[in-house]
Amino acid sequence: MTASYRFGIEEEYFLADATTRGTPGPTVAGFHAAVRDRLPEAERELLQSQVEVASPPSTDFAEARGVLSGLRRGLADIGREHGVLVLAAGTHPLAQWSSQDHTEAERYEGLMRDLRMLGRRNVVCGMHVHVEVPRPEARIDLMNRLMPFMPLLLGLSASSPFWQGQETGLAAYRLSVFGEMPRTGLPDLFHDAEDYARYVEIMTRAGAIKDASFLWWTLRPSIKFPTLELRVADACTRLEDTIAIAALYRCLVRCADRRPELNRGMTGTSRALVAENLWRAQRDGARAMLIDEAKGEAVPFADALDTLLALVAEDAEALGCAPDISALRRIASEGTSADRQATVFARARQGGASEREALGAVVDWLARTTRGEEKVGE
Repeated sequence: MTASYRFGIEEEYFLADATTRGTPGPTVAGFHAAVRDRLPEAERELLQSQVEVASPPSTDFAEARGVLSGLRRGLADIGREHGVLVLAAGTHPLAQWSSQDHTEAERYEGLMRDLRMLGRRNVVCGMHVHVEVPRPEARIDLMNRLMPFMPLLLGLSASSPFWQGQETGLAAYRLSVFGEMPRTGLPDLFHDAEDYARYVEIMTRAGAIKDASFLWWTLRPSIKFPTLELRVADACTRLEDTIAIAALYRCLVRCADRRPELNRGMTGTSRALVAENLWRAQRDGARAMLIDEAKGEAVPFADALDTLLALVAEDAEALGCAPDISALRRIASEGTSADRQATVFARARQGGASEREALGAVVDWLARTTRGEEKVGE
């Protein structure tokens, strides 16, 4: 296979007040102005307390790592000048949805008119990965057949254990918040590309959506690029996790493309089992027990990951991704960002901190790690 399967990574970050650790106030306007002048690669998001960056199309994860690392550091440096912390996580531990202001832009104004309270409550950040598909018309078939891998990718990225200043008991609560919105969650099983096109055409003609970019599923074909976009993942606090998960997804796209029999014949039962596994990964992250449809039983997350890594070994070798995905076993054994956040919170509480102070310690850990100051294993 000669296709390069180029990829691009998008990361969404939260902004926090460096003093209160909560949602930033008026100083955020100065932050955004400085970012616009000095980091034009960064973009505004739906809420003023968010910012988004993206790596350019590439076949080299070292290049993507360098770009994203530089953007993270650049945003953090600008943040320090404006009393703002930059956090990579699925949810902000202390932010209150009722305190959020949306970004003034035509698209976001329209979203707020459509979504109303749901738009203000959408205080979440994700990591999206685009992978170029050699035959764009095959993306719907690939979307169907890649669906069973979404729970593993979510579990590896889990970074949202807190919401509105509370422990949720879940590793990836972001999915519940985002799930309040329409046209989220797993995509439906479309028969083929024509079936999908018919759905989009009817939805657009009926005024339900402006275009297919208003379909916010965990996996979707892009309307801008010949890519299949992964959207299930929480924003990863550690850049190493971002790169490893993106590399795994790229390998999966190649694997499914070269093996048309893989997950062929997905049924309603298959999709329902994926939905159950998505819930399990949301609740327990990399500690989840995931249902193996072929075996008819639940298996440990680490075992499911080993099976998946064996499946894509040939693709990882062909794409030069083997070193990048090697970090995935470390996530499964040492835990995700959600696990680390829970540990930081528990240690602070044991040391006599109040709940808010402990959540502030979590925010500080997120800021350090997002910038790259916290080493893996610490």
